[in-house]
Amino acid sequence: MTTAPPFRRQTGPGLNRQQRLLLSRVSRSFDLSIRLLPKALQAPVAIGYLLARATDTVTDTSALPLAERQALLDLMKEAIHTPTDGSEQHLQLQIHGLTQAFAAQQSHPHERALMLALPECLALLHTLSEADLASVRNVLGHITQGQQQDMTLFGRGPDQLVALQTETDLDRYTWLVAGCVGEFWTELCGRHLPGYALLPQDEMVHIGRQYGMGLQRLNIIRDMGADLADGRCYWPQETLAQAGLTPEWLAQASKTRAEPHNWHHLETLAPIYTQWLDQTQAQLACGMRYALALQPWRLRLASALPALIGARTVSLLRQAGPAALTQRVKMPRHELRALLWRIALGLGSAAVLEREFRKLSGEPLR
Repeated sequence: MTTAPPFRRQTGPGLNRQQRLLLSRVSRSFDLSIRLLPKALQAPVAIGYLLARATDTVTDTSALPLAERQALLDLMKEAIHTPTDGSEQHLQLQIHGLTQAFAAQQSHPHERALMLALPECLALLHTLSEADLASVRNVLGHITQGQQQDMTLFGRGPDQLVALQTETDLDRYTWLVAGCVGEFWTELCGRHLPGYALLPQDEMVHIGRQYGMGLQRLNIIRDMGADLADGRCYWPQETLAQAGLTPEWLAQASKTRAEPHNWHHLETLAPIYTQWLDQTQAQLACGMRYALALQPWRLRLASALPALIGARTVSLLRQAGPAALTQRVKMPRHELRALLWRIALGLGSAAVLEREFRKLSGEPLR
């Protein structure tokens, strides 16, 4: 009989060395932010991120049957919300068996390692305080709801193109999988760091929500070619229709990767593409406003980094134009290292961060 390994208990909250290494491998930029956070925030944010990354891996593994992915995601949701009163034992066997099989299907070594480590990641939840555990469970509840909706809508694979219908649908999706994270982050700050911000808590919650939604919208723009190839169109049909376009046209246009001479056809998309980038930039500006309102410098820098990287990515996407649909656009590593050095030399001050955001966004410096 196969038995699941017991969940390892730790003497206090936080990740061990192996788990921190895994975190760094599944997230290059967000790991930097977590390391910069005040100690009281590191454990709930890191644990929540690892579990969200694991559920996201399940959602995105389209090579596996939809029913298998849905079954595993349902079990993961149940395990996240199950107390350690003995009732979780039956889940250990089920999750162990499914994650072993699921990991074997992963081509990416770090995602395979994450799935194999899932039981230990789940056990980390119970090292948190009661209040932090409730917050992590709440945010993961929203995220997995968004992921379930994603699988239900797009789970039929690349052979059948499906699109979101309206901008309202898009806003709802980006809130569920990312905007709620901005709210979660703000809730933790209010709990652990009294007087952490120069703005009222309700305003921080609002701009934190916009920040998260902007980061997810940026991911959608950056990954639109790969998503279309997988049968997913996050650009709402009503928005495309305003320019006389359809999801099918967009999917066909994304196949011009090997035919640069045909890229001029993508210019039809230019007005909507620019509109999307403008909205994303506005939400990232909310993120920078959020970061600049934070008083602890480590927290300010941790919160600013995604906005800074995002601002540069938006700038690169503008330079590429709609042809970004056929290529991968991201901030080069050497630029990120240079950015970190400039911030370090400026001691992470609010003035330095604001100047870098303007520079990376292509805005004139004051």
